[in-house]
Amino acid sequence: MILDQEAIRTLIPHAGGMCLIERVIAWDEFQIQCETSSHRAADLPLREAGRLAAICAIEYGAQAMAIHGGLLAQAAGEPVGQGGYLAAVRSVHLYRDTLHDIEHPLRIHASRLGGAGGSFIYAIRVEVDGEPVAEARVTVMTRPGEQHP
Repeated sequence: MILDQEAIRTLIPHAGGMCLIERVIAWDEFQIQCETSSHRAADLPLREAGRLAAICAIEYGAQAMAIHGGLLAQAAGEPVGQGGYLAAVRSVHLYRDTLHDIEHPLRIHASRLGGAGGSFIYAIRVEVDGEPVAEARVTVMTRPGEQHP
């Protein structure tokens, strides 16, 4: 493990139960791999009627992107944690209906495909034991003055 949740919280604006990712296991300039078991938490804010819909996997991927951006900013000596917003989610593939009933940790991959001028595109993939749970292409826009997702 490269980073635990305490270190992750210094990189992204998500707080409390909305900090979904528990650990970063690998990252480089172009990608990040994270892992978590937060999808099993009964008090997870994203649950509705006790269920966690598979579409919430997009938020897991988006948080991996935000962590990646924070790590890139930190490595460049720039401010961290100013955040951004999702501008587009495309090519979404959900391979199951829910996440709360998955017994094993989720593995979240985010690979930066490109971007410039405060707009970044990532391919995200959430999987369990090598099997896909969700995949998408996500565009994030940073807030003015910030250059990393």
